Amino acid sequence: MNPTRNKTWNTAMGLGVFFTLGLGLAPAARAGCGDVTWAVSTLNPQWADSLNMSTVNRFALAVRPNDDQPEPAGADIVGMWAFTFTAKNSPPFPDGTTIDFGFAQWHSDGTEITNSGGRDPRTGNFCLGVWKKTGPSSYKLNHKGLSWDPVGNFIGPATIGEEVAVDRTGQSFSGTFTIDQYDTHGNLLIHIAGVVTGNRIGVD
Repeated sequence: MNPTRNKTWNTAMGLGVFFTLGLGLAPAARAGCGDVTWAVSTLNPQWADSLNMSTVNRFALAVRPNDDQPEPAGADIVGMWAFTFTAKNSPPFPDGTTIDFGFAQWHSDGTEITNSGGRDPRTGNFCLGVWKKTGPSSYKLNHKGLSWDPVGNFIGPATIGEEVAVDRTGQSFSGTFTIDQYDTHGNLLIHIAGVVTGNRIGVD
């Protein structure tokens, strides 16, 4: 294996930038690039050993949009969402690679919080953001995280950006994301881009 590529992948997986590879959350993604579990098992066996496919598949089924849920008061992005990040035009990650999944809450005061499913909770899998409205149903998010490696060494800050639009039902959103991970001196370690989708989580 190419040492440079191996180092890049191991760095990315250890940074806590929420990379969850080959989880098969989106059938279209798996069809587009095949089974990418090789990336986890070859480049980071520790993650492969902890991967529970049945749990992930149940998560995917549980977050389908519910058209019966009313829209919340105020901006239509406000509420709780299940989200998925998927790589697109972002080498060395193949298109369709699941980068992260989890839950996010967008609050009416312009703040946001994410619970990442792709990061080990022992390293801290919650992070925070702020958002603004950019159109009738479109929004821009500036999200900040702090990253550690699996043994507890601080890597540096991460910035996640999103630009999304809520559909006319108010139950789904889609758009683009970027992830930039920096070291403690502000040097860029890795950049990832792709598409983000979300489904609203209702009370019932």
